[in-house]
Amino acid sequence: MASESNIDFQKNLISIIRLSSSKESNVAANKWNDIPEALQEVKNHLGDGAAENIMKGIKMAEKNKEKESNDVDRASCKRKSENDAKLSVKKEETMLETGNRLIPTPLSHIPLKSLMDIEEELVYTDDEDISFEFAEPVGSTSTRSACRDSEKADALSAPNGSALPQIDKQLQTTLQEASTCYRQNNYTAAVEQFSTALELCSKGAAIDNPFESSPEDISSIASFIETKLVTCYLKLRKPDDALNHSHRSIILNPAYFRNHLRQAAVFRCLERYSEAARSTMIADYMYWLTGGTEQHISKLIKLYWQAMIEEAITTEESFSVMYTPFVTEVKADKINKIKDMFAKKHPDYVEHIYTDPHGLHILPQMARWPSLPPQHYLLTLGFRNKHIGKILERWSSRKLPIFSDRKAPFSPLTKEEAKRYWDNTGKKIVPVMDFIRSTKLTDNLCACSRGIEKLHYASLLGHLQRVEEQSQVINQAMAELATIPYLQDISQQDAELLQSLMADAMDTLEGRRSDKGRVWNKIQKIGLIEDYLYQVEDNYLKNKRLRTARMEKMKMKRTQSTQQHWSLGNTKLSLTSPKDMATQ
Repeated sequence: MASESNIDFQKNLISIIRLSSSKESNVAANKWNDIPEALQEVKNHLGDGAAENIMKGIKMAEKNKEKESNDVDRASCKRKSENDAKLSVKKEETMLETGNRLIPTPLSHIPLKSLMDIEEELVYTDDEDISFEFAEPVGSTSTRSACRDSEKADALSAPNGSALPQIDKQLQTTLQEASTCYRQNNYTAAVEQFSTALELCSKGAAIDNPFESSPEDISSIASFIETKLVTCYLKLRKPDDALNHSHRSIILNPAYFRNHLRQAAVFRCLERYSEAARSTMIADYMYWLTGGTEQHISKLIKLYWQAMIEEAITTEESFSVMYTPFVTEVKADKINKIKDMFAKKHPDYVEHIYTDPHGLHILPQMARWPSLPPQHYLLTLGFRNKHIGKILERWSSRKLPIFSDRKAPFSPLTKEEAKRYWDNTGKKIVPVMDFIRSTKLTDNLCACSRGIEKLHYASLLGHLQRVEEQSQVINQAMAELATIPYLQDISQQDAELLQSLMADAMDTLEGRRSDKGRVWNKIQKIGLIEDYLYQVEDNYLKNKRLRTARMEKMKMKRTQSTQQHWSLGNTKLSLTSPKDMATQ
């Protein structure tokens, strides 16, 4: 018979997992309603049933939606009215301060101590209370109190009224030992215990009775263990070891905002500030999406996001940036004015000036998700290397991204070519692409663009035989892809592409099939062939114009020569006298 402490531990772990998963699926349900078929292939490849977890969570959330909607609506209306009032004041202040909407927006400095305090509060939470590891259910304070009272009254009662599944006893014991080690600051031992727990989960030993379990429960428990490993490795100052765990925690539970924050903390420790900024931006959005109402937490997340952007800008020497607010569509003449303004402010970065034509950049100062759409900005980049700027501008016009500028798309890429491309272009353009995404939540050309970019990058790392890095980048791409449906509405076509990318990424990690047939490689090959055909056409038209110009020139010369000959003949005739003509 289980002890009282074991029952409490199980009650906290499973009930909070269910509350969290129900809430996250409920608020994000509309993001997935249109794509159930597109998840089938992913479900077949993800052993923990992450895709089925999402779909089942949505169904369960729909049953509970009516019950919670009144409290949510009241809280939402209150937040909206307060934020609308604040926003109207802020708009007036912005107009007074700038006058002209084209004046760029500066970023303020966030001290390092503030970052450490934010991480201590949001990343390294108090593990004595496991419920801190999962989001609170949406609802009023009285509703949450009622839930807690109900849990205390009956340890075997789930939030939706169904019986809680019994955690596997060995897994339960292992997790308790791991948590004890963590609280005693014995992080090495905690890593060993959490790793053992993760191995038990992978073997199916998560729930005592498999018929009572759901993919939702198993996936959430696995995500919980992955995210605990992240915090342990961060405490041990081993961010490289934490990186893949942070990616996998998001793949298993993309709607939990702390998973994204922990990923951001790992990126910060690795000095990958642009990627840390993107993870924090997503965490801020997820916090609102899953019903987070505490302004204090949202403010801390935004400060962290702002600090990561600032670090990314100050540590990068190959390019400089400028953000310009805009309201309506910006036409070519205004973009030229923005480029002129950039050139005056950043005279050392004018080899090539590029303004992202697709806009939709968001800065933390103006990101107010619950009220109106946030203020959008144009991002202008100036480069010291003209080659990189031109490549970026050319790639930005594509619906589906590629990661190569090869001129011979029909021949296989050799290791020497891959190394040359990496040295000359790849390692210089990857930081630029990461920075662009640090303030760009969604993509209006293709929802999967960010994931495809990372998979192209992983493929190049594979050609360079950098296998460990390739694995990390693939996991990162899968985390990006798993998050997409929560960030924006996606079409059926995008959903099918998402399915194929996830399945092929999993196959690559598991060593199935060759790399040639991957979706992203097909996209790249088609893109390179298109480039090749466009180049052939351009060369043909250029040569045709040159031939036409030469022919016109030759024709003009012949005409001039004939005219001159005719003119000389007429002159000769006019100089001959009538007497000479008679003699002749």
